[in-house]
Amino acid sequence: MEKEKILEICNALSKGNLMETLEMEFVDVGDDFLSARMPVTPRVHQLDGVLHGGATVALAETVGSAAVSVLNRDANVSTVGIEISANHVRSVSSGYVTATARPIHSGKTIQLWEIKVVDEDDNLISHCKLSTFSRPKK
Repeated sequence: MEKEKILEICNALSKGNLMETLEMEFVDVGDDFLSARMPVTPRVHQLDGVLHGGATVALAETVGSAAVSVLNRDANVSTVGIEISANHVRSVSSGYVTATARPIHSGKTIQLWEIKVVDEDDNLISHCKLSTFSRPKK
């Protein structure tokens, strides 16, 4: 499937849920990665006026979980995140952050993902690790 079509499908699935609320947008896909971005505005700030870690983790889990479906290309499988960890290493108060998920382990049932969240200057904001669980759809 073409890159543009994959991104179109991912973005269509983002309507009416947390992804739309946080204005997430899938922006790039390749053979071994999926990327999405999110604007950093007061809507996603913590009390100190910088990007809230929870919003960052929501972006990371979104792109990691979607990456399983996109990269495995199996419409009969449902995937959910089962564990996520994040190290926030730099703050950001405006612009966009982009999360890119790449597989560390792509098992049939359990997958492990590395997700790097960067700012518009490619500075690392957060380094995340996501475990996902896949099972046949009911």
